[in-house]
Amino acid sequence: MSCECRLLDKDDTYRLIRAFRQGDETARERLICANTGLVKSLALKFCAQGYEIEDLMQVGYIGLLKAIDRFDPSYDVMFSTYAVPMILGELKRYLRDDGAVKVGRQTKQDVRRMRQLSEEFCRREGRSPKVSELSQLMGESRERILYLIEAQEAMHGPESLDNPDCGTGRQMTEGFQEDRIVDRIFLKRAIENLPERERKVLLLRYFRDMTQQQIADRMGMSQVQVSRLEKKIVKELRRELSEGL
Repeated sequence: MSCECRLLDKDDTYRLIRAFRQGDETARERLICANTGLVKSLALKFCAQGYEIEDLMQVGYIGLLKAIDRFDPSYDVMFSTYAVPMILGELKRYLRDDGAVKVGRQTKQDVRRMRQLSEEFCRREGRSPKVSELSQLMGESRERILYLIEAQEAMHGPESLDNPDCGTGRQMTEGFQEDRIVDRIFLKRAIENLPERERKVLLLRYFRDMTQQQIADRMGMSQVQVSRLEKKIVKELRRELSEGL
């Protein structure tokens, strides 16, 4: 499935949803086209696992169609907020139902290297490394490390994650979840510390998906002022997070 369609704002999306509810199939086609970029961006997250992007996108479209069919405008949220979990759910279900992880030569080499680095870390620190720590040691993303852990289990069984000197390798995935929780805690605290006007800009821009011009009109500012303020907010949040973590 491929098409080109302009991005839709919240009002356009809601109007097309209602039109589709009334039997207008072209409205659903426009919604699919407008969200093709969303499906592709989510499918790309799983390409490193050995799957073709075209296959993943077809699965992602299933989730998108379910989201279109089930979305209720009374939710009063951006459609993407509702659609993303459904698309990801279909992709993860597909990978899970597809059976064993596809393990290529490079993946096998990376798994051996990860195992070696993990054992060295255990001997040095007396515990299993977290995913974030393995990510730094290997120069890979956290998502790639989680995939390698899954690949190792598929290749050698769940017991392959265990290290008699440092406990179980599952501590690494638990550590990853802990890192995510810490990230959210610090982000929430950093946002709460922002001045009221900056918090409002952040809310409208990233949680209400308003454009800079829409925010400017609403708050009695120029678009340039909103742009500068947004950059300042993002820079400040990054600084807060880096210092907190």
